[in-house]
Amino acid sequence: MDKELLRVVIILIGVLVMISMVLWHFFKSLRERREADYFEDTAYDVAGDEFDIEEEDEFDAFPLDAVVDGDALLDDEAIKPTPKEPISQVPRRDAAKPASTPPRYELPALIEFSIVARADQGFNGEELFDAFERAGLKYGSVKVFERIDKNRLVDFAVASMVDPGTFPDTDLDEFYCPGIVFFMQPREVDNPLAVFDDFIETIDSLAEELDGVVWDNQRQPLTAETIAQFRQMLAR
Repeated sequence: MDKELLRVVIILIGVLVMISMVLWHFFKSLRERREADYFEDTAYDVAGDEFDIEEEDEFDAFPLDAVVDGDALLDDEAIKPTPKEPISQVPRRDAAKPASTPPRYELPALIEFSIVARADQGFNGEELFDAFERAGLKYGSVKVFERIDKNRLVDFAVASMVDPGTFPDTDLDEFYCPGIVFFMQPREVDNPLAVFDDFIETIDSLAEELDGVVWDNQRQPLTAETIAQFRQMLAR
């Protein structure tokens, strides 16, 4: 087929489709308008005299037997409705409260505790290196201290609170930091509970030796309750 003829055919088809859509919308709106007029006329007839709705008790503000005439309307006792028999209450199934269950904690991907120095100047670099060495921590290639297991894998690491978190390997006497941060990835170790116990023991010993305050992952003082919660998660 010639390209020019094909182009004309496509244009004509598009025009026909547009005309069909316009006509369809026109007739649809016309039909909806007629239906609306019909319902309006019906509503008018209902509101007129064709239907006479008798008054029943359910449309009254008070039951019919509670209405009195004359001065009796001023009497509070006279307008009180007649007491009805109580309806038996059937307990709803969805109203029952489930039995309380103990809170369930999800194992985090990272456990992060800290030791913050009590002294204003913070921890000195030389003191940190000496304390880390006595705790059995090794200075790693990424310039943080690590706990290395028997398979030469990292159980947890210790970083500085000074950006970028590393410890210098020179001029230690001039280095100070306000605190140190301990990181542990429980999902990456073979025995998370045993590593966590070593994690806590190392933190406690260093906090006592360096004179620091231990913080939990919420930057609050670490408590025995928080430790117990983490041990519960790790023991699963």
